[in-house]
Amino acid sequence: MIDEIALVKDLQNNSSKEVAFRTLITNYKERLYWHIRKIVINHADTDDVLQNTFIKIYYNIESFNKQSKLYSWMYRIATNEAITFINKRAKEQHIDITTYYKKVANSLQSDVYFNGDEIQLILQKAIALLPEKQRLVFNMKYFDGMKYDEISEILETTVGGLKASYHHAVKKIEHFIKNNTD
Repeated sequence: MIDEIALVKDLQNNSSKEVAFRTLITNYKERLYWHIRKIVINHADTDDVLQNTFIKIYYNIESFNKQSKLYSWMYRIATNEAITFINKRAKEQHIDITTYYKKVANSLQSDVYFNGDEIQLILQKAIALLPEKQRLVFNMKYFDGMKYDEISEILETTVGGLKASYHHAVKKIEHFIKNNTD
């Protein structure tokens, strides 16, 4: 595991910033990619958002206050970048977020980077239909195995609210799967 304190110190030092940033990318690129991918769904869009995330991290590392973990801070940036991207895409297409997610989820079958079977496709469609906060909480808890206190720090919300969102998300997903697999 990487020493976050030393890495942040190196990132905030102009003489070691470039090397430290390459280390940061090497250590966090894959995890951030999959987090973003669960939000934007499309591979090419995920790469764009990931690049924007790392650019924001690079230019804003000086403002990192060390009150939270580095990864939590980066995760929050990635989440915000992904949500901003989705909102922009939906607006460009003159549709609401729910309609946009339905459209993207329906296109998963033709995505060469999606190699899931039918039940995975149904699960992804069910997740895509969740309200944004429930979708984020479900992905972070279920797929990323994050603890509620970590999610709370990233999304800046209460643990109780997160537990309720996760519970509602699970119920909606179960209902969707039951109605689409019989």
